[in-house]
Amino acid sequence: MSETATDKALFEAAEAIRAKAYVPYSHFSVGAAILAGDGKIYAGCNIENAAYPQGNCAETSAIAAMIAGGARRITRIYVTGPGTIAVTPCGGCRQRIREFADPDVEIISHGVDGERLVQTLGQLLPHSFGPDHLGK
Repeated sequence: MSETATDKALFEAAEAIRAKAYVPYSHFSVGAAILAGDGKIYAGCNIENAAYPQGNCAETSAIAAMIAGGARRITRIYVTGPGTIAVTPCGGCRQRIREFADPDVEIISHGVDGERLVQTLGQLLPHSFGPDHLGK
């Protein structure tokens, strides 16, 4: 699948914010950029904490920026990290993305020294539980 202009803009936003990640413990910086239903791009990076479970993933930070910006739907998301292996959202982030995205939304995962991996949320989180289960 070839890279679109939108993917290029998402990649650039994810990489720009990844440079600002706070990762003094793992040194594994991650950036995420969301194309929201309002047509804007919202980005976030991971933020570590000495009490490890208290940190934020990049996807969570990007979702928070999207909500703060007034948008409510994810139409595409791009995640970048170091190395050659595609950096996919963790299980918790997959569920957080599901809250604001339909299963057919594409997630592009990228270890910036390797190849992009393009998968739908449904492929990354099959048989997911979402707002539709609660009548939303």
